[in-house]
Order: sequence, then C-alpha cells, then structure tokens
Amino acid sequence: MINTIKILLLSFLILSCSNQNKTKSDWIMLFDGETTKGWRGYNSDSMPPGWLVKDGALTFDTQLRLEADWKGGRDIIYGDEEFENFELYLEWKLPEAGNSGIFYHLKEGYNSPPGHSPEYQLIDDLKWGVANNAELLDWQKTGADYAMYVPDESKKIVKPAGEWNSSKIIFTPEKVEHWLNGNLILSFVPWSEDWYERKNKGEWKNSPEYGKHKKGYIGLQDHDSPIWFKNIKIKKL
Repeated sequence: MINTIKILLLSFLILSCSNQNKTKSDWIMLFDGETTKGWRGYNSDSMPPGWLVKDGALTFDTQLRLEADWKGGRDIIYGDEEFENFELYLEWKLPEAGNSGIFYHLKEGYNSPPGHSPEYQLIDDLKWGVANNAELLDWQKTGADYAMYVPDESKKIVKPAGEWNSSKIIFTPEKVEHWLNGNLILSFVPWSEDWYERKNKGEWKNSPEYGKHKKGYIGLQDHDSPIWFKNIKIKKL
C-alpha cells in the first residue's frame, strides 16, 4: 500500500512538472534583454539608428537618431514571425511628455504602420499636452485602442513618467482586451458592427486598409521620444 501511494505521488509530481514546463514553453520571448535579435526596422533589413539595448531594455535614443544619416522610417518590428491570435505582454516606461505605441497585425509595404495597424497607445497623459500646447483627447491617451476605443479611467492606473508600467494585449476574433498594470481597462469585438461604425466615422474613415489584416508583425513606435521596453513576450492563442 505504501509503495502504491509513493508511486501515485511520484506520478503526480512528474505530471505537475510537465504541466508547468508546458505552460512556460507557451511563451515566446521577443526580446532577450541583451541583443536586438529578431528585430529590424519597418520596411527595412536592419535596425534604424537610435534603437539599442541598454541596461537590459530595448530603448530608443533620440540623440543617436538626430546624429545618424537615415532616410527610412524608425518604427521597428519583430520580424521573425507574424502572429494572429495572441496574448502579448511587455513592460515600458516613458520620459515626461513621451509618446510611443505598440502595433499588431502589422504588414510591410505601407509608408508607415498607422493607417492599417491597430495601436495600443503609450503616452504621458499628464505632460504631453502641456509640452505640445495641445489637447490630448481620450482616444489618444495611454491604453487606448488608438482612435477607436478609450480606456475606463476608473480602472486605469499609470505610473509616473520614468517608472515602469506593464501592458497586455489579448487578441481573438471574439474579443480584444487591453490591460494596464494588471487591470483590464477596455475590451471590444473586432470587425463588429460597432467596430466598423467607429472606424468609418473617426480618424480612419479615409483609411480603407485599417484593421483589415488578421495576422501580422508586432511593432514598436518611434514618435520622436525616448522609450524603454523589457520583458517582451507573446503566447499564441
């Protein structure tokens, strides 16, 4: 009897470890914390000047951008694989008045990602408007599905400029979710009647390609601002 119990316990431990390893292996690390392996410029075979790895973060140095002779765009993509349905997690921080974004279902061949690729907005909600003498609209604020869906401000917690935040995008044809610092701040159904209504009357009404791709690259935006990313990983759904 004792031997039977020992065998059952051992079997349980083996199965448990197997399940844990399977769960861990579901995640694909898009950034190794040391190199830009897998990343390149949008519509380019190389990384645009300014993007580099520093202190374990994938960062954009605006000074290097200004010093370099570069004529192409400066947004970057993880170019090793396209993704369809996924859970994307990453951590990021901005300086005061900083601005950036996370693209998905991104395709090359366009002038730039905006206009066809959905974007999870990253911006300094407090200081961007002051620095640029402009009003920051709700659909432009951090966590928004840019120009489409706005986050629930009652659930939204953003760390001050210079501190790390975490973001998560879960995409399926049934529902898209935007998470910020552990809180679900918005959700919507892609390609629904509501989705098309927002697209056709808003910022993308003259952009027929917006949101039409159901599979594509993950991209990070240069918006003339320093930006830091780390712990970038994705799970296929």
